[in-house]
Amino acid sequence: MTLNGWIQILVFCAVIIALAKPLGWYMTRTFNGEWTFLSPLLRPVERVLYRLSGVDEHREQNWLSYAVALLLFNAAGFVILYGLQRFQGSLPLNPTAMSAVAPDLAFNTAASFVTNTNWQNYSGETAMSYLVQMAGLTVQNFVSAATGIAIAVAVIRGFARASTKTIGNFWLDLTRSTLYVLLPLSIVLTLFYVFCGVPQTLGPSIDVTTLEGAKQTLSIGPVASQLAIKMLGTNGGGFFNANSAHPFENPDALSNFVQMVSIFALGAGLTNVFGRMVGDERQGWAIFAAMGTLFLIGVAVTYWSEAAGNPLLANLGLDGGNMEGKEIRFGIALSSLFAVVTTAASCGAVIAMHDAFTPLGGMIPLINMQLGEIIIGGVGAGLYGMLIFAVIAIFVAGLMVGRTPEYVGKKIEAKEVKMAVLAVLCLPLAMLGFTAIAVVLPTGLSSIANPGPHGFTEVLYAYTSGAANNGSAFGGLSGNTLWYNLTLGIAMLMGRFMVIVPALAIAGSLAAKKIVPASLGTFPTNGGLFVGLLVGVIIIVGGLTFFPSLALGPIVEHLAMIAGQTFGGGG
Repeated sequence: MTLNGWIQILVFCAVIIALAKPLGWYMTRTFNGEWTFLSPLLRPVERVLYRLSGVDEHREQNWLSYAVALLLFNAAGFVILYGLQRFQGSLPLNPTAMSAVAPDLAFNTAASFVTNTNWQNYSGETAMSYLVQMAGLTVQNFVSAATGIAIAVAVIRGFARASTKTIGNFWLDLTRSTLYVLLPLSIVLTLFYVFCGVPQTLGPSIDVTTLEGAKQTLSIGPVASQLAIKMLGTNGGGFFNANSAHPFENPDALSNFVQMVSIFALGAGLTNVFGRMVGDERQGWAIFAAMGTLFLIGVAVTYWSEAAGNPLLANLGLDGGNMEGKEIRFGIALSSLFAVVTTAASCGAVIAMHDAFTPLGGMIPLINMQLGEIIIGGVGAGLYGMLIFAVIAIFVAGLMVGRTPEYVGKKIEAKEVKMAVLAVLCLPLAMLGFTAIAVVLPTGLSSIANPGPHGFTEVLYAYTSGAANNGSAFGGLSGNTLWYNLTLGIAMLMGRFMVIVPALAIAGSLAAKKIVPASLGTFPTNGGLFVGLLVGVIIIVGGLTFFPSLALGPIVEHLAMIAGQTFGGGG
């Protein structure tokens, strides 16, 4: 580890902290329907959209109606995206005449982008036409991210409101997320990326002559616009197969830094929205502090492990850290930071091959996802995931002191705890259940590239990434098979919607309750004690759930590496 590396990491953290409050202020006013500096331009557009779609902006929904609207909207998006892929060969904006996508891959991709996962079992520049990339994938990048933000705002209203049956209107929240938040920021980021040298064109691929005189075809297209929303919306699906390691997607250190900031910005800002809406900004900062603590632990472990490298090479005098699978222009520090940022924030973008990380360095991205990506998390998803853990932490605190627990003035009772536990348990069901089946079936084993614990980690990482709606790949696993396309698609749908519905049920239950004034016996939830309790509960729950699988994969691989045995990748 170097001082320069830590300075880069700390500068990133400082920028995120600085952005949290202004973004929180803006989003709070947006979702409260208050005037913002963009209102003169966007408010007329918003009214027209409601009129065309038949939405009454003065009518709110209870949690069940909100959930039904959300599920129907996402089901329609799934069908449309699946159809675009299956009929790709007959549709326009296909200059290289790409054929229809296979049914199982189309199912996997539709599930992936609708759930904000963006797992890619295909190479974008050779499998998807411009029309599918723009009208299908990029559109889902917007609306899946907007859906996550809408859910987070609805859950916040559950904590903030009292004695009411409604938690907002899904169509309003979806529209405002897209129109006031995602679209303006994406336009600015698109222009910035074009300035950095990222392509933005509808022209066909170009043929060039290399310095050696060979002929090469370079794929280009509307890259900058998709790059902007894929990062801002914590989607992560790359226009190119190499994702953000490709120089057309990530030309230099400046573009790389802006991409990392855009991944975290909205998730960090939503914690401030929570504090503002419940009437105590310190509540938001407490949630942010819990996220930040877990994030810094992960960055420190990953950076230390990658900087230490493989001890077998160090013994041979080749001690320079683990640069395998990393871009020289980014180095170990930024590669480690990017890996932790993207897996903490439900963004599948990569600038380094996680498969080539050291066992412990690759374990942290895995843990980030197994915890439900609540460390900033996907836009919206990270906040409502963390609030679900907050409900469990408050319940534990109530058990310790022998009284009904309260959080921001709401009593946490049996219904909320049951829904929280249901939401938490659905993730290991998909992650560990599908992994257990895949590692005993010949069809699952046939896709593994490396033997031993490293091969097991490849499978575990895939299902963890899918169920956590992250989308990054460990590498080394041939995922474009009937088995993995179908099971990963199912895991993505489970990880998304089996968390959303209980989260909205909690919001509806809390919104109907009265606000209980704080008393001498109320556990304070805006200070360091609560932050420590929340972090402790998350680590304990995650440890009890996932430690056995980690022991079979990266932990035993690390011990084997120390003993002189390797299985592929960075180990």
